[in-house]
Amino acid sequence: MHTSYLIDIIILLSAAVVAVPLFQYLKLGVIPGFLVAGIAIGPSGLGYIESSDEINHLAEFGVVLLLFVIGIEINPSRLWNMKKLVLGLGSLQVLVTGGLITVLVHYFLDSSWNISLLIGLALSLSSTAFVLQLLTERKLLSSDYGKPSVSILLLQDLAVVPLLALVSLMVAPELTVGEDIFFAAVETLAILTLVVVAARYVLNPLLHILSRSGSPEIFTASALLLVLGTAQIMESVGLSLAMGAFIAGLLIADSSFRHQIIGEIQPFRGLLLGLFFMAMGMTLNLELFFANPVSLLLAVVALILVKAMTIWGLSRVFGINNKTSLSVALLLAQSGEFALVLFTLASSLSLLDETLFQQLLIVVMLSMLLTPILEKMAYRIFIDSRRTSASGMLDIDAATLEARPVILAGFGRMGHRVAHILNLLEIPYVAIDQNSAVVKRERAEGKSVYFGDAQRAEVLRTVGAANAPFVVVSIDDLEAAERVVSTLHSAFPDTAVFARAHDLAKSRELSELGAYFTVSETLEASAELARAALLHMGTESQEVEFALTQFRKDYYERAD
Repeated sequence: MHTSYLIDIIILLSAAVVAVPLFQYLKLGVIPGFLVAGIAIGPSGLGYIESSDEINHLAEFGVVLLLFVIGIEINPSRLWNMKKLVLGLGSLQVLVTGGLITVLVHYFLDSSWNISLLIGLALSLSSTAFVLQLLTERKLLSSDYGKPSVSILLLQDLAVVPLLALVSLMVAPELTVGEDIFFAAVETLAILTLVVVAARYVLNPLLHILSRSGSPEIFTASALLLVLGTAQIMESVGLSLAMGAFIAGLLIADSSFRHQIIGEIQPFRGLLLGLFFMAMGMTLNLELFFANPVSLLLAVVALILVKAMTIWGLSRVFGINNKTSLSVALLLAQSGEFALVLFTLASSLSLLDETLFQQLLIVVMLSMLLTPILEKMAYRIFIDSRRTSASGMLDIDAATLEARPVILAGFGRMGHRVAHILNLLEIPYVAIDQNSAVVKRERAEGKSVYFGDAQRAEVLRTVGAANAPFVVVSIDDLEAAERVVSTLHSAFPDTAVFARAHDLAKSRELSELGAYFTVSETLEASAELARAALLHMGTESQEVEFALTQFRKDYYERAD
């Protein structure tokens, strides 16, 4: 049996197990850990893996899943809610930054305008994976600092479609720069039109049918088939696997199944994305860096300065205060994984020679390695611009609270009633339910209900359980409710869980599993019947309320 590939995988996993926890301990981030691990075991490092061809196939699969998940996150409602920042600030950031870098590249490298434009636009994109991870860890996604950052990233992600098309079109030598851009724009509009039609009339009905099978394995297989099938179709018509995956994500971006599918894909995505960054690290030629370190370091500094100054200036134009604008500029000053994808694709199509390709990889990776330092500077500046409490924690304003919806696990009769009460109080919520018929009916009425299995931590994470004010578990199936409470307590110990139970024994079990508060159906039904009967016979309402309060207190104390 030929086992060399198995040895390579063991070496890769070993390097990741050593490097990634070390970088996390040093608070430098997961992605730099993967990059350095790849460099260390690759040809430029210790040389444990001389050929990365097999790993590159897995890495390409990781890119496919990454672009698929990012495509899902670009849903129309989210874009519309942030349209001013996304379409205004985001578009100008890509165009202005890309334009400035294009001119600099053309002047200093004496490259053609086609190649300069490709490099300029690719370097204008920041690292979505890295920045979102940092903002999530800080719990600042919905802050004054997080919103403009996320808006710019959303537009950058959307820009991947025309940029991937542009790379494919640039292979045709008879087209000019203007024609490349024109056809890329036309192709993008055609793709987006196809996405809208296919999602509405084909994909959602098909997923609805599959969800009724009740088999999570079939749903997982369907999600993977959707990603890989669309990617293969796009490559067969002359585009790329990456674009196909991105389109597959867009297909279900506004679907009720999006959270469940993200939950299915997430475990694969994290591992294979790590392999992608390790493969990029192994591809790196460090000899080229050591041969001319000053020029490459100056290129990294120039990239960071151009991006930071442009983002800061545009943010000020859009009314963002000075310190917050500076924080956003520093956070997004790096280049990112999309540049690596675009440069790798361009190199495979012989648009970039090997030396230029290596130089670009070095610039992108060095900028990403500097991101933790830039992020710490950005965070300090932002904190300094905000009021802090005595404990040093940020004040949470109303806008931030509104951006943290309550999570309802189960949308049966009880979940529906809880949602109605939340609506009356104008408190946002997101509900998940495994009954696709219920989801379809409620979404038709405009309610924020999604298909998903609340017993899975990844699904709960995608709907925001980590940052939710609280979670209400109102599932009819008592065993499933226990598993949901247990999962929530284990994965999100800081999130309060309010759970429905049948009786005292079940209330006690749910409390032991981590529920913050439980409600017994038998008690509440008994209490309401007693209230109505006592009032009917003429008992004073105050006496009734006192008796029921004491009854509830005694009952629930026995559940503790």
